[in-house]
Amino acid sequence: MPAEKDVERELVLEQEYVTALYDRLDAMREEAARGRESPDREAAALWRAEAARLESVEDGLCFGRLDLRDGSRRYIGRLGLFQDGQDGTDEPLLLDWRAPAAQPFYTATMAEAHGVRRRRRIATRGRRVLALDDELLDPDAADTGALVGEAALMAALTADRTGRMGDIVTTLQAEQDRIVRDGYAGVLVVQGGPGTGKTAVALHRLAYLLYTRPQLRTRGVLVIGPSDVFLDYIGQVLPGLGERAVVTGTIARLRPDVEVSREDPAEVAEAKGQAEAAGRIADAVWARPRGEAVEAEFEQQTLRLEPDECREAVEWASGKGLPYRQARLAFQHRMVDLFARRLADRLESVVFTESGEALDGGSADGRLSAADLRALAAAGVVLGPDQEDGPRRLLDEDDVAELRKALLADAAVCAVLDEVWPSLTAEDVVAEVFGNPGRSWSAADIPLLDEAAAVLGETTPTFGHVVVDEAQELSAMAWRMVLRRCPAKSMTVVGDLAQTSDPAGATTWDSVLGPHVADRWRLAELTVNYRTPAEIMAAAGEVFAAQHPDLRPPQSVRSAGETPWRRQTTRAELVRVVVGLAKGHSGQLAIVAPEGYLASLRDALGLATTAIIDPVVVLTPVRAKGLEFDSVLIVDPAAILRAPLGRNDLYVAMTRATRRLGIVHCGPAPAEIRAVRTFRVP
Repeated sequence: MPAEKDVERELVLEQEYVTALYDRLDAMREEAARGRESPDREAAALWRAEAARLESVEDGLCFGRLDLRDGSRRYIGRLGLFQDGQDGTDEPLLLDWRAPAAQPFYTATMAEAHGVRRRRRIATRGRRVLALDDELLDPDAADTGALVGEAALMAALTADRTGRMGDIVTTLQAEQDRIVRDGYAGVLVVQGGPGTGKTAVALHRLAYLLYTRPQLRTRGVLVIGPSDVFLDYIGQVLPGLGERAVVTGTIARLRPDVEVSREDPAEVAEAKGQAEAAGRIADAVWARPRGEAVEAEFEQQTLRLEPDECREAVEWASGKGLPYRQARLAFQHRMVDLFARRLADRLESVVFTESGEALDGGSADGRLSAADLRALAAAGVVLGPDQEDGPRRLLDEDDVAELRKALLADAAVCAVLDEVWPSLTAEDVVAEVFGNPGRSWSAADIPLLDEAAAVLGETTPTFGHVVVDEAQELSAMAWRMVLRRCPAKSMTVVGDLAQTSDPAGATTWDSVLGPHVADRWRLAELTVNYRTPAEIMAAAGEVFAAQHPDLRPPQSVRSAGETPWRRQTTRAELVRVVVGLAKGHSGQLAIVAPEGYLASLRDALGLATTAIIDPVVVLTPVRAKGLEFDSVLIVDPAAILRAPLGRNDLYVAMTRATRRLGIVHCGPAPAEIRAVRTFRVP
């Protein structure tokens, strides 16, 4: 054990250095504040972004130090800070954790030290250094100095939950760091069981890519999560890493114009999620144009195109490879061109014999008829006195172009063309194909509406990189929706096939990604469970094995010293029992129950609303995905198991706790949890 005076001395030295770092940060903030006042709007906007970046790293600015075998030191933090060197070059005061020189902080071991003698983690609160944690990686070094502290990782894992995910930049493990720094340009799939940190790894990888590929900031990045609750939970991670220019949303929020107001039965939602739905939508859209005879009234003249002419125009426009609306415009221009030339030919045919008789049935005195003159005037063609009667060419291509404009502006002509090739909306198409005349939309309808919009030709915002969390839940149609937003196919996909709840979700990664990216995807796996205690994983392992006998769950690295328990009650007493068990808990408690219990549980607990930061949170297994709590109380596991993928849902619910797990069941315990010991209350 180090002497107390050695610890105090080290704390004082580190405090002096950290204070100097904050002084440098403050100077940079002052510069950014001045820059925000620039009269150049573009420059001012850049300085505002820089000011926000500097503000976001206030907490935990510096969190580590590397002592190298050559005697040098490197301080590691949330961004890079520099000072002017004597030779005119910048000297690093603090290395950005994403810089290559900072990587040994996460990867160095006694077996492979990467030149590191000692790794120190620095714990701070505000601008004050609270504690130090040293690891000696070179025990043969002649001068190790004082070694202080305890395991930072374990301290982070056992800390109380706050309802917000914290970043793991100070405690990234080597397995995680390899994925964070993976520069693969295609789709990287991060497969990991509960507690492996896959969400945090994905967000840190995004921060790393923004550091190494700054062009992504201009192309945009998107993070897709399973629910608004989840997005609130992770909302502070990227800002805490100095990255704010990120768009977040759920699948439903990618279509903000659509309100989800109902829920489909499981079998209906599954059918809507199948890839075949895309073909049904496309077929319905392209069946609308019809090749039939068309007649239009224009300036008291009847213009007619025969069925074969109309069919040819439909086929010509459909064959150009354009979306429906753009092809519709091409069709309209083709038809109007045919109308214009038909009208021009009619006007040109007004010629006369030597006796002065009109050959085309025009006016008897050999002049252009009033209808002819009106049609020409509508097209902007003005004739001189010598042009109104005589066998000469009246219209050139410019005049035909003016005729086309006049025809396109004519309401009666456009109405006739609309009957042949009608205007459509995505809502029209989906309501027709999937039988939804009331226009009340479900979550499963969102990808269908997006598909129809794409076929019709609506513009979709795109991003340079997309992160998809809980990706196993996406249906084939949802994947089409996501990939339309990432033309470069640069993605970080995070999920666990053992936690799939949606019947239309993934069973293998290749089946959902292969149709879109072929072999441009790669699998990276996380195998160590840092969050869930071994006692809880042992209980959850029974559920896991029942559903996935050929797979192995991640291995826990710690024990909480508390055994999971279960208690039997009646359905009539269930809510009262749960409320009683919820009283007196420590830390944050999640009550995970089927949908039908939520309202009664919230009423009994006096919860007007449920926010993710509340001491007690009531939610379903599906909405609990990706979250973690100090304690979890599961309600009526038999009802959870009745869901289409109920074992997966129960596995999710059982693996949300970092300390304690309890289960309340009605009647005999389901087979999947019988090994959990019975809890008896006096």
